[in-house]
Amino acid sequence: MNKVLLVFWPREGNVEVVADKMLSRFNNSMIKKITVTDVTVNDLKAYDNWIVGGSTVGSHVWEDADDSNKWFEFFKLLDTVDLKNKVVAFYGLGDQILYPHHFVDGLGVFQEEFEKREVKIIGQTPTEAYNFEDSDGQRDGLFYGLALNEDHEAELTDERLDRWFEQIKKDFN
Repeated sequence: MNKVLLVFWPREGNVEVVADKMLSRFNNSMIKKITVTDVTVNDLKAYDNWIVGGSTVGSHVWEDADDSNKWFEFFKLLDTVDLKNKVVAFYGLGDQILYPHHFVDGLGVFQEEFEKREVKIIGQTPTEAYNFEDSDGQRDGLFYGLALNEDHEAELTDERLDRWFEQIKKDFN
């Protein structure tokens, strides 16, 4: 497997905690962890396999966001890079209890942004083991990536990560 670029936001919270758990599943020379605000064009060019992760942000928040949104800046950066042969997998954190109608909506934003750039997207996971009302982060019984709930199901994270890594390793170049 080629090297992996792990891009995430926000820092210093559950999204970064999960990013660190992902790091522990790789040889350190095989993965680079970087925040969405620190990633450069050179980083994007240097890695063919990407993992992109964020927290739940309802689609209504994304629609009202201005151009200073850190993810929008990252999506603009994507347009400066040849994305042919890039493979991306997403992870998203959400809260099924407090936000059952917007659980991991951010996965839907990732899906939309990368799909329109014709990147190969991998790592979809079944929704059946989750209890939520609605999510922009899923279609036809599959999340667009790995859905995690560190607030109420942190004890399931390691097992979900292990299964997901077995899945995505097969599809990464």
